[in-house]
Amino acid sequence: MPLRSIANRRLALAAGSVLSTLIYAVDATIINVALPNMRGSLQASQDQIAWVLTSYIVVSAIATPPAAWFAARFGLRRVLSVSIIGFTAGSVLCGLSTSLEELVVFRMVQGAFGAALAPLSQVALLQEYPREKHGRVMALWSIGVMVGPIIGPTLGGFLTDALSWHWTFFINLPIGILAWLGIVEGMPAE
Repeated sequence: MPLRSIANRRLALAAGSVLSTLIYAVDATIINVALPNMRGSLQASQDQIAWVLTSYIVVSAIATPPAAWFAARFGLRRVLSVSIIGFTAGSVLCGLSTSLEELVVFRMVQGAFGAALAPLSQVALLQEYPREKHGRVMALWSIGVMVGPIIGPTLGGFLTDALSWHWTFFINLPIGILAWLGIVEGMPAE
């Protein structure tokens, strides 16, 4: 059942934007504490396992600038939706990885799709909310940006100790689904 009122759509969009920004920000730091376990599991050296972090950061940096062009060309809602789906799918594939090479490639997928999440979710909020509410909604959006890197290592350590390093990626599946639902329900069709 689609959300009807503007207030409900905006609330769904805000939730989807914060969650999509949060999972992107969390993934920059969540695996830091899991690297020793990954290293042992994948039989990688210290230098080799560093590519799991580096590949995500480098591809994200390369893929961020064209995000605005993609949004202008294909539509903001469509690009955000595809980005969330791609990032979430990349996360699941990272969790299913059985070799260092697979993990690095799937981290690159995460970085490529995740690069658009923070800037485009911010744009979506600014477009949907009236100017007088921009300060409030940007403060809300900032929660995802600021909290993500803070909770990432703690969450990563907990998941690695309680389950396995694979769950540092699987945790993105439910969050990604909720973020996608928020974006799809909160943004008008283009």
